[in-house]
Amino acid sequence: AVWCPLSPTGVQTTQLLVEPPWRPAVLWDRVTLTCQGLGTADATTWYKDRQRWGQKGNDHFTVTERGTYTCDRPGTGLSPSVRVLNDWLVLQVPARALLEGDTVTLRCRG
Repeated sequence: AVWCPLSPTGVQTTQLLVEPPWRPAVLWDRVTLTCQGLGTADATTWYKDRQRWGQKGNDHFTVTERGTYTCDRPGTGLSPSVRVLNDWLVLQVPARALLEGDTVTLRCRG
């Protein structure tokens, strides 16, 4: 199955998926980022800390440096950003939309 996220107006948008699915993402989790949107994988442009970055042509990669990452697909535009930390101690929440009243598992890791 292909996951096609829709914005509230029904227009498809570019998404940046995080694996493992926890926020904040941390380097020692071996974080993989995947860019999903219209167009082919080789049309993906990556940005790190708001500057064009050398992962052109791949729609996913394993992060090796801390920073703030976004991706761009020509048909659906720029994704929301994902920040990857290199902290020793983090309190993590699931990387998904949370609503009031949801039961949430938190992870304190170090």
